Amino acid sequence: MSLQSEMLSHLMRRKPGHSLPRALYTDADMFRVDMETIWYRDWLLVGAECELPRPGATMTLDVGEYSVIVVRGGDGAVRAFHNVCRHRGSRLCKAGKGMSPKLVCPYHQWTYELDGRLLWARDMGAEFDAGAHGLKPVHCRVAGGVVFICLADVPPAIDAMAEAAETYARPHGLADLKLAHETTIVEDGNWKLVMENNRECYHCSGSHPALCVSFDDNPNIAGDGSGVGDPAIESHLRKCEAAGLPGRFRIAPDEQWRFVRVPLLGRAVSYTMDGGPSCEKLVGEVPIRDAGSLLFFHYPNSWNHFLSDVVMLFSMMPIGPTETAVTTKWFVHKDAREGVDYDLDRLTTVWIQTNAEDRSVVEGNQRGIASPAYEPGPYSTVQESGVRQFVDWYARTMTARLTGRAMVAAE
Repeated sequence: MSLQSEMLSHLMRRKPGHSLPRALYTDADMFRVDMETIWYRDWLLVGAECELPRPGATMTLDVGEYSVIVVRGGDGAVRAFHNVCRHRGSRLCKAGKGMSPKLVCPYHQWTYELDGRLLWARDMGAEFDAGAHGLKPVHCRVAGGVVFICLADVPPAIDAMAEAAETYARPHGLADLKLAHETTIVEDGNWKLVMENNRECYHCSGSHPALCVSFDDNPNIAGDGSGVGDPAIESHLRKCEAAGLPGRFRIAPDEQWRFVRVPLLGRAVSYTMDGGPSCEKLVGEVPIRDAGSLLFFHYPNSWNHFLSDVVMLFSMMPIGPTETAVTTKWFVHKDAREGVDYDLDRLTTVWIQTNAEDRSVVEGNQRGIASPAYEPGPYSTVQESGVRQFVDWYARTMTARLTGRAMVAAE
């Protein structure tokens, strides 16, 4: 049986409304199918456009077997390329961020323009065609100040999501903010468990005391949208709309991405230990401090929070079948001064603590699933509609791509 057939067999046997079969969380071969069918074919969130402030600024990231450079060109455009020299394959840029007027291979100094063209290659002979040896491009798109890449030869449609991102995120002015802090932690859990944990707050009251000061664990907030019309959310939306802040629930037909603006708990205005502001300067053109949080997820790798005084981007990258890197980035007003307008500990403590708590619960989940005694359990219809929605998206997407059938919208 091929790996693709084995994956389909697992998916065909899964119970609706239940967690996935054990192999889809643990097996190296099924992880390989995940990477080839989902991660190498979908748009992935990389970070924010403001992390590339000037021409020559680069971000480098690994996606499975691939390494990708994202760079700001001399014309201001953001582009992405495979991090592979066209000479003998050396990596051009080290991991992380950098700044360089050109992209120069450290091995033999082949030199590339910021738009990927090969400019110089020493002693290659008169017949060498530099024009045929430019860097291999990776699809790249900026939407609402957020940078996405896609490794597929032909990427999925992204225009609708990009239009929604421009509409919902525009008031927060992400392109004109600055990165205040960044962390990456490695969770010993399958990437799907990381996303499942994010898509519910069933566990919040028992696991996240700091987050629960400001984040409302109302299941309609973390759910699949079936709670549209919730009085608390509806009241908040009317206030935000009056202030010019779009926030009505909007989800893709296939449920791969969603935007919705939700209230924080009580009088909380930001994710701090007391619910008070995390930065004195509001971001972008947000006119009110109690704007709550604009929640935006995009499968398979990101969930994000746009508040009045901080924007937080969360992204994950699978490392192995039971290992996932989770990156969190905090963005504040470009003129905000640390120690004056914001205190870094106050800005970051809640989510540093919450991320550590999530790592613990995901790792405990993974260890339990590793037992032969595990069998898929039922999701709570009240608390885990968001988890069910993600798992259904995963199963539909995987099945459609492996069978070659057209993707259908969620019911």
